[in-house]
Parts: sequence; structure tokens; C-alpha cells
Amino acid sequence: MADRINRPQVGAPDPELNTSPILEEYPLEAQDFKLQQPGAKSCLFNNRRYDHGSYICSGDNLLHCDYGVWIKAGSCDPDNI
Repeated sequence: MADRINRPQVGAPDPELNTSPILEEYPLEAQDFKLQQPGAKSCLFNNRRYDHGSYICSGDNLLHCDYGVWIKAGSCDPDNI
């Protein structure tokens, strides 16, 4: 699991820049967001594009790009895995 922490640290979302929705781990409403962006092959974080399947660290949160939606996938803090 420690290898998952070795992801780009992107900081906090800037409200003035485009960032795809960030959701808790696979909630039911994630499907609603995905339907609004059918076939999205990437996510945005502070105007930067990441491919579907990418992982990034935003503070202590590990985020996974899942067809246009960021899903919280765990912690980037090695002491809190």
C-alpha cells in the first residue's frame, strides 16, 4: 500500500480554477455525476487534466480519477493508512 502514496501532491483545490467533483468513496451519487459527463476520460484539478485511472494527493487525501469524477481512495499520510 505504501507505493500508492508516491503520487503527485497537488495541494488544495483552488475555488477560482476548474476542478472535477470530489466525492467520498464510491457513493451512489457518483453515478449521477458520471451520467452528466458520459465517457469523460479525464478529471480536472486546478485546471490541470489527469487521465482516467490517475491517482493524486490533495493534502492527506488520495484521490482517484474515475471518468470525470475524483473519488476519495484513502490517505496519502503514511502514518494514517
